[in-house]
Amino acid sequence: RLAEHTKNLVGDARASLLVHETGKADPLANARCTLVGRGERIPREASAEARAAFLAAHPYAAGFVDYSDFDFYRLEVEALRYIGGYGRMSWVSIDEYREASPDPIAPSAKGILDHMNEDHADALLLYCRAFSRATDAERAVMTAIDRYGFEMIAHGPFGQGPVRLAFDAPIASAKDAREKLVALVHAARAKL
Repeated sequence: RLAEHTKNLVGDARASLLVHETGKADPLANARCTLVGRGERIPREASAEARAAFLAAHPYAAGFVDYSDFDFYRLEVEALRYIGGYGRMSWVSIDEYREASPDPIAPSAKGILDHMNEDHADALLLYCRAFSRATDAERAVMTAIDRYGFEMIAHGPFGQGPVRLAFDAPIASAKDAREKLVALVHAARAKL
């Protein structure tokens, strides 16, 4: 309770927590989400789960986590502000947040991106030329993939710009991603 942020939370329960991705050289191009709500102290007798999670992430804290003035707080989320990089932002309602589920592609995303960028640069270029306004793209890099589609940065005489392509239906696995990406190559070749 000596910490300034704890004193502030005790005085005014309004709080926020910023969660962000890493990976892009420009930090403002990375997605981030601010969870907005109220911080509520977890009674000590109900804090075992929070304590275990905290110590799993911060094992060095074992020496002071049981001090009498060490408390755990839960952020009761009321709204979320999402920024997906440049020009993509919105508020997310608490109902939408509660109904959301983790993206099933997230565990496979890095492998898919690495594979596409290292082995299928030609396919990425086809996607841009056939399905976006970057018809004169000279190079493309896949930067994200999720259940609904994928994102690329297209490079060409226009400079560089983001491209988002949607799948015709949500996918649930890396196998589904491969099938959709291969089908899109065939569709792009047919279109061009």
